[in-house]
Amino acid sequence: MIRTPLRPLARVLKARAKGEDPAVIEAENRARRHAEMANKQRQRAEGRLLVLGLAFFCAFGVIGMRMGTLASAIPEEPRASAVGNPIIGQRSDIVDRNGRILATNLATHSLYAHPRDMIDPAHAAKGLAEIFPELDAEELLADFTGNRRFLWIRRQISPEQMQAVHDIGSPGLLFGPREMRLYPNGPIAAHVLGGASYGREGVASAEVIGVAGVERQFDGYLRDPANEGAPLQLSLDLTVQAATEQVLAGGMNIMNAKGASSVLMDIHTGEIISMASLPDFDPNSRPQVPTTGDQSDSPLFNRAVQGVYELGSVFKIFAVAQAMELGLINPNTMIDTQGPLTWGRFRIRDFHDYGPRLSATDVIVESSNIGTARIAMQIGAERQREFLGSLGFLAPTPLEMVEAPTGRPLLPPNWSEISTMTISYGHGLSSSPVHLAAGYASLLNGGTRVEPTLMRQTEVAEGPRVVSEAVSTRARSMLRQVVTRGTASFGEVPGYAVGGKTGTADKPRPQGGYYDDKVIATFASVFPADDPQYVLIVTLDEPSENTGAEPRRTAGWTAVPVAAEIIRRVAPLLDLRPQVDSPQQVGVTLTAN
Repeated sequence: MIRTPLRPLARVLKARAKGEDPAVIEAENRARRHAEMANKQRQRAEGRLLVLGLAFFCAFGVIGMRMGTLASAIPEEPRASAVGNPIIGQRSDIVDRNGRILATNLATHSLYAHPRDMIDPAHAAKGLAEIFPELDAEELLADFTGNRRFLWIRRQISPEQMQAVHDIGSPGLLFGPREMRLYPNGPIAAHVLGGASYGREGVASAEVIGVAGVERQFDGYLRDPANEGAPLQLSLDLTVQAATEQVLAGGMNIMNAKGASSVLMDIHTGEIISMASLPDFDPNSRPQVPTTGDQSDSPLFNRAVQGVYELGSVFKIFAVAQAMELGLINPNTMIDTQGPLTWGRFRIRDFHDYGPRLSATDVIVESSNIGTARIAMQIGAERQREFLGSLGFLAPTPLEMVEAPTGRPLLPPNWSEISTMTISYGHGLSSSPVHLAAGYASLLNGGTRVEPTLMRQTEVAEGPRVVSEAVSTRARSMLRQVVTRGTASFGEVPGYAVGGKTGTADKPRPQGGYYDDKVIATFASVFPADDPQYVLIVTLDEPSENTGAEPRRTAGWTAVPVAAEIIRRVAPLLDLRPQVDSPQQVGVTLTAN
């Protein structure tokens, strides 16, 4: 920087020559220099103020935007973050095929105690015993006055109970947040849902885990936070399920049965629309698993999936259909039904004497054991086993339940010729009602294999073919005739063209042999038979219809009327319109004017 001198020599010399004072020149230059310095300082100060103003403007702008965001946001309670693996309490809902709630969550509280913080343990113990009658006041007092630092009182309590505990006024009684599993429909679909319980527990939360049914089968999915609470959708229809259970319970009582089950399946997709097992339970208060006695008598036992039974004559249609598929017979082929049929020390008899010969159709309509056994002899053991395997009768069902693998069919150790004959009419091989439903659906839907499922299906690939479409049509015709003129006449439901087959099998004794007065009565049906949409299996355990002079236990008198009433109730719920023939007009003549 070059500074201008205050007394420039040239100007001083000129001023002296003119007689002027050089000090004036210095004063002028000094004043000009001070003005320039003041101007630079002012500009510098103004720049600093501008920068500082911009900084304040930006700061207030950010604060204002944040305040606006908070004002427009939904208010939430602050949540404390935790390090480690916290207990996951949230569990996805379970819904039916129409989105109706089958299982959900409910916020509640647990009750625990810190005995050392109690002022009056006796008063607290007495108050808790009055609120919770199952608790003993003396035992509570012993725990409160002992050496315990912590004590669970109740894993979950209602809001009313919580208020009552508050009113006790003891500082040692504390509450912790809980999420409980709620089944708003009570016992409806109890065996399918199974139930849930608590796993890991803390005073601040508890882990809800499935213990049976689809709750346990899909436990990982229901607890996975990655699903963002997406519900698990089942194939069940809640309305149809409720109607089925109501009718089945009434039928079980009327028929004096000790148990009952039913399976309603979509014949084309394998979707189970309803599945019931009686007696049942309420999953909101799931009972304990019995440790003694027969497990099949427990209400927790799922007869439709876990129960494997000799289902009797409902198997006869499989033997006849396979023989037609192999070209051995046709519906009009005459079959020798002269009895008894002897094989070694075994004798096969019919319930009635049907004469020396019946057509293949009448073997099904009249339910001839002898005729079916003779057809099975033509098929042979190896081909029979292969055909039943193609229908799913040799392995547990792939149903999405933890109980499904336990329903393993009971097969003969040696599939001999006598086994082939008895299996053809439903003895010597035990399977579950779900097996039977899948088998009937595969045979009658046009002849393609379907797998039973509890999951809502949107797209279903066609399964492998088990019989031709022509054989499937003939089988449906035979089953329709069983209802119109055979052993299932009580199964007729006006407008829905029901077809089906009855089966009455003696119950085996635990020590061997069979009971004389205890049976498993089954009706396997399809409707509408001319355009099949659904398969319904109804099974009654030890039924007895006692309105006549003697008890009647056959399926035609017991299982068939119950199944007919179920179809009558649920068919409209399934959007099936009854087909009613219009009466012909008589005595009307069209004339020209």
